[in-house]
Amino acid sequence: MAQQLNSEEGTTLIPLQKDARKSRSSMISASFNFINSIIGSGIIGLPYALNQAGLPFGLLLLIVVGFITDYSIILLIKGGNLSGTNSYQSLVHSTFGFPGFVILSGLQFLYPFIAMISYNITIGDTLTKVFQRIPGVGPDHILAERHFVIILSTVVFTLPLSLYRNIERLGKVSFLSMVLTVIILIIVIIRAATFGPQILPTDDAWAFAKWNAIQAVGVMSFAFICHHNSFLIYGSLEQPTLANWSQVTHISVGSALIISAGFAVAGYTTFTGYTQGDIFENYCRNDNLATFGRFCFGISIITTFPLECFVTREVVSNVICSRDLSKTEHAAITMLIVAVCTSISLAYDCLGVVLELNGALSATPLIFIIPSACFLKLSSGRWFDGENLIPAVLIIIGLFIMITGLIMTGIYPQGCSHGVEMFYCADANASSTVPPV
Repeated sequence: MAQQLNSEEGTTLIPLQKDARKSRSSMISASFNFINSIIGSGIIGLPYALNQAGLPFGLLLLIVVGFITDYSIILLIKGGNLSGTNSYQSLVHSTFGFPGFVILSGLQFLYPFIAMISYNITIGDTLTKVFQRIPGVGPDHILAERHFVIILSTVVFTLPLSLYRNIERLGKVSFLSMVLTVIILIIVIIRAATFGPQILPTDDAWAFAKWNAIQAVGVMSFAFICHHNSFLIYGSLEQPTLANWSQVTHISVGSALIISAGFAVAGYTTFTGYTQGDIFENYCRNDNLATFGRFCFGISIITTFPLECFVTREVVSNVICSRDLSKTEHAAITMLIVAVCTSISLAYDCLGVVLELNGALSATPLIFIIPSACFLKLSSGRWFDGENLIPAVLIIIGLFIMITGLIMTGIYPQGCSHGVEMFYCADANASSTVPPV
């Protein structure tokens, strides 16, 4: 059995004691939990993904990633049924042995670890602008310095919360995260209608496709990954059948896709080619509504960071030793993880590249490659025959996206204008086109 940890991009499985009771949920309840696990703060980078791929082609890619996510989640449960396993880890261990388990563990470490780096970058970008709305805090104030804000939030909030040994003491943040995400979505839609018309579109704003489309798929994969909680929600169903699970998956992924597409389009059409990895970097400092959105997003990030740290620490501790960590070991590993994440986020401040790397390096194999490989390993037919055809094609596509995405991110890193007021804000301030709220 496992405990559900709701984080920005998904719910993570953490082993529970054997005597823990398994809760049963209806299909509606399971669908809601699944939607919560998909939709999170990763949605903030989807407008940037459309900027990378082009609006029409980007939407098409987003739909394709949604369909592949839906298919691979069902494929994962099929593989579990064939192998008699009830978790992602045990499925991979059953099909590919210890080497496969080590690879999966590495990916499950990388995903939350890189996510924590992105959280710190976002905190530095977001809260500095929130603090600047405080009277007396200007661009030269220490509270407007991203390095200081990242260190401050780490020392005061994220590190102390990450040091908890019992994750239950952190409380349940799924509902809070969902509420904050809805608020952010509403803000982005409002500003698309009220502020977007004041910004002239870039020359290639409505191009069908752009060369960076592969990198966009990495960002989309990061936003949609939810496979690591699939077995938990499947097992919680009152009637855990493949038919019921397929229905829950279709409803959940479909709903998440609609919300994500709405957010992506609203954000991109507001700023077109100026859209950055963190959409709130595009809004002006004196925009009070956007400032409230930044505050909501910052709270969401701070409450999510410790959950990802918990997952990362568990992977490290499981690799180092099978026994429970002592208090000293627990504190040392936690502080080392947080220190490394903080150091990297202090040295690098471009969120878009971090999202691309995490999507290509960890999310893509977890969505495209591993579920398909497990199913093909367990299937008795040939790779490209019958129901094995789509999994085989997904492995090829996943490898192409992973390798090409990493190469393009390294060769063509996307720039960002962190902390720099966008040029259109000066015009908006002069003509008062950004109404205070």
